[in-house]
Amino acid sequence: MESPFLSILALVALVLLVAVTGGVGYLTLAGWRDRRLQENEKRELRRSSTPKRR
Repeated sequence: MESPFLSILALVALVLLVAVTGGVGYLTLAGWRDRRLQENEKRELRRSSTPKRR
């Protein structure tokens, strides 16, 4: 016979594991997106500030 307390505890642990994994994935994706945008902005600034040769 399985205790209902252990079943609830296992379910809560599973939900927390999924929530933490989703949070880490979101933060990783947001960091990647922000770095990519910053690199693009730096490229644009370098391109616009470089004197154009004729």
